[in-house]
Amino acid sequence: MTFVAATSFSYMSPTRPTAISVETRGVDFQCLTLGNGPLALLLHGFPDSAHSWRPLMERLADAGWRAVAPFMRGYAPTSVPADGCFQTAALAADAVALHDALGGDGDAVIVGHDWGAPATYGAALLAPDRWRRVVGMAVPPGPAIGAALVGNLAQLKRSWYMFFFQHPLSDMVVAANDLAYIDMLWNDWSPGFDGADTVAATKDALRDPKNLAAALGYYRATLGDGKKDPALADLQARMGSETPTQPLLYLHGVNDGCIGREVAEFAAATSPATVEVRLVEGAGHFLQLEQPTVVADHVLGWIS
Repeated sequence: MTFVAATSFSYMSPTRPTAISVETRGVDFQCLTLGNGPLALLLHGFPDSAHSWRPLMERLADAGWRAVAPFMRGYAPTSVPADGCFQTAALAADAVALHDALGGDGDAVIVGHDWGAPATYGAALLAPDRWRRVVGMAVPPGPAIGAALVGNLAQLKRSWYMFFFQHPLSDMVVAANDLAYIDMLWNDWSPGFDGADTVAATKDALRDPKNLAAALGYYRATLGDGKKDPALADLQARMGSETPTQPLLYLHGVNDGCIGREVAEFAAATSPATVEVRLVEGAGHFLQLEQPTVVADHVLGWIS
């Protein structure tokens, strides 16, 4: 069953996103939406929320797009899925289901950042007829990340948190001191950027232990023994070996403290001709907030 309905936490200003509820795949997705026109679906990552897309949503709406940014499965106010499944293929299937529930068509585009990036690539593989163009940020397509974790000690050091999240102690550590761990990650990943308002919104999305466990579950499904849906096994395998066939733009902050620029450069050297990699100066991991005008120009130029 799917439905779309307005909810009570909408914003008063017509220039700001309003909120809708979309129930699909057993999850009650709460989404921000702005504008009218072809669908532009925006998927956030960790530690983040749909609010990080607001600058890009305004530009998309002004350009004639209907921008929709869901709080991803498990991130409040979206519900925690009863199936406890947080593998990337589930996120990709969510995106395709949201496309259908929102009335998207073949002119729709999809944009993903961090965890939202592999979800975006997977959605493009799962339903190529639904997405005309694809944009990823901060996590490159293809084998670049896997290769970096095996052969790039500098990246392995940056990615220490992924392995720490496999231990139950991480649930307590990340939650401690008003989620100070999240402040640390934002400071490390986007050096010098003051994202206090967005970090506060992120903490609201993860403050409940159930929501935090869901967010850490993304990592446990990828590197640990987190639940995997056998029905998604084929898509999960394809996501590890294939690149979407649609034109794909990948954006990466030069100062990204989470994933080094050399990983993006490896992706540029090894990706098929359908993929274009661009580095964004003056930006770290949360580039859509650090350089909102530049990022929006890249995105709009690609999808127009």
